Amino acid sequence: MSRASESLLQFPCDLAVKVFGRNTAGFREAVLAIVEAHYGTAYTVTEKDSKQGGYSSLTITVRAETRAQIDAVYQDLVANELILMAL
Repeated sequence: MSRASESLLQFPCDLAVKVFGRNTAGFREAVLAIVEAHYGTAYTVTEKDSKQGGYSSLTITVRAETRAQIDAVYQDLVANELILMAL
């Protein structure tokens, strides 16, 4: 089996995407706009703010249908200047 075809995920599946950024105006809205562009409004959000570092994180759980869909949302997330990291 080639490495490209290996996957621990079986689709469709629920997937938690963790996104980190500075706690600034527009961070949350930017993240949600990207997620909605790929998954519509079918997601849940957990949000945490850091009082010391001025950072925010969102954990968004989506229903992923394909690996390509996951790759596309990650590419769009990390391309946004307000987002520091997506896992």
